[in-house]
Amino acid sequence: MTDKITESFKKNPNGKAFIPFITAGDPDIESTYEFILKIAEAGADIIEIGIPFSDPVAEGPVIQNANVRALSAGVTTDKVFDMVKKVREKSDVTLCFMTYANLVFSYGYDKFFEKCKELDVSGIIIPDMPYEEKEEMESVSLKYGVDFISMVSPTSEDRVRMIAKQARGFIYVVSSMGVTGVRSDISTDLTSIIKAIREETDVPCAIGFGISNPEMAKKMSEISDGAIVGSALVKIVEKYGKDASPHIYDFVKSMKEAVI
Repeated sequence: MTDKITESFKKNPNGKAFIPFITAGDPDIESTYEFILKIAEAGADIIEIGIPFSDPVAEGPVIQNANVRALSAGVTTDKVFDMVKKVREKSDVTLCFMTYANLVFSYGYDKFFEKCKELDVSGIIIPDMPYEEKEEMESVSLKYGVDFISMVSPTSEDRVRMIAKQARGFIYVVSSMGVTGVRSDISTDLTSIIKAIREETDVPCAIGFGISNPEMAKKMSEISDGAIVGSALVKIVEKYGKDASPHIYDFVKSMKEAVI
């Protein structure tokens, strides 16, 4: 487990973390740079940066549309790396990338993760890579000190335990079946999933998919080690575009305060 991810949870008195997600290049790469600094300033513990992909299968319409906007604006993986390099001149906030298997494969595993190490990116989340197929990529990511973040869906307890045993960094607990997106309610028995995870590992687990307001974030962090928010933040970018920074700051600050 990367020390930086561990410390991102431990640094708060209650051991909880707030983890927002943002799509790189939406509405443009310069704005993403500003947004990430605002997110860090507002107190985010870990920031997930989505590297746009043409077929983001796990995403709902909000983040799918963000991918389309980013790709239409000409964002590339190299431009995302260059942007993160600029971020690193201003902030040491813990960063993870979230993207798709084919993008990393096409870029080249060693080349991709060497860049991650150079930029102090602590983890990678690949939602379209099944647990059974992760070894090929994870063996390379670990060589460069990048944790392969496991995702756990509402599924059989045996499978949850199997994934938890080998987890690194933190475990991304998917709140509901289906794609990402804002939800008015989360009815999955997440308490049982978290209990099964904690019986197998002390790797922190944070809940994502559908969390849209401070009340939901507080509720999810009470049963896990943190809350992950994507679509609700991306909707702010969609609404305000290049002028989203102050709105992003206020939203992230309110969510962070709810989690800790």
